[in-house]
Amino acid sequence: MILTIAGKELRSLFASPMAWVILALLQLLLGLFFTNSVGRYFEAMQGSMLPEQRIGFTAFVMPQVFGVAVLVLLTAVPLLTMRQIAEERKNHTMVFLFSSPVSLFEIVFGKFVGLMTFISIVTVMVLMMALSMNVATDLDIAHLLTNALGLWLMAASFAALGIFMSSLTQQPIIAAILSFIALLGLVIIDNFAADPESPLNYLSLMRHFEPLATGVLSTTDIAYFALFITTFLVLTVRRLDADRLRG
Repeated sequence: MILTIAGKELRSLFASPMAWVILALLQLLLGLFFTNSVGRYFEAMQGSMLPEQRIGFTAFVMPQVFGVAVLVLLTAVPLLTMRQIAEERKNHTMVFLFSSPVSLFEIVFGKFVGLMTFISIVTVMVLMMALSMNVATDLDIAHLLTNALGLWLMAASFAALGIFMSSLTQQPIIAAILSFIALLGLVIIDNFAADPESPLNYLSLMRHFEPLATGVLSTTDIAYFALFITTFLVLTVRRLDADRLRG
């Protein structure tokens, strides 16, 4: 049943022009930035830099490209999640979901899986763009894959929080605004921490993405993202359960 719901959500995404616009803009922006970064890399490496000071193509270009992809998805994902539940409530179709022989967990997780399928397509497109440079230079595949994993986990976190925000209101635009504000705060929160050991650093999404962007695969960062995603999916289930009990 989860796959059925996920398939329905994925079809509805591609049936709307928003998904195609987001894909096109993402590829355009990342393509332009990628091309510019490649040009700057070869200019820098052909300059007066000593051989021991030179760094690999992957380390120079990929963290920048995937970092920009994170910022683009920070804006795009709230637009994709805003209708997940809010529109069901606005159109008064939630009652049909509540009365169907499907658990609330299956409903929420099915919507999440459908959205993550779309996000996985985006991640693969970015990864394939990066892999296209393998014909011109030697890529650090492991470093590249940790960047892709970091992007996917960040987007999954965006999606989980966005679905929760969508469950709080019946106005999709309000859900998108709340999601963007909350995600932006969680991305930049470590900038307000004067102490390196401040708890704000541990809450920052970007602080846990940065090690993956540099090629460091840490179980602590993976566990943080897993806990973040699980927390907001569970909160969404509890929110819908409260709505169902109220009738």
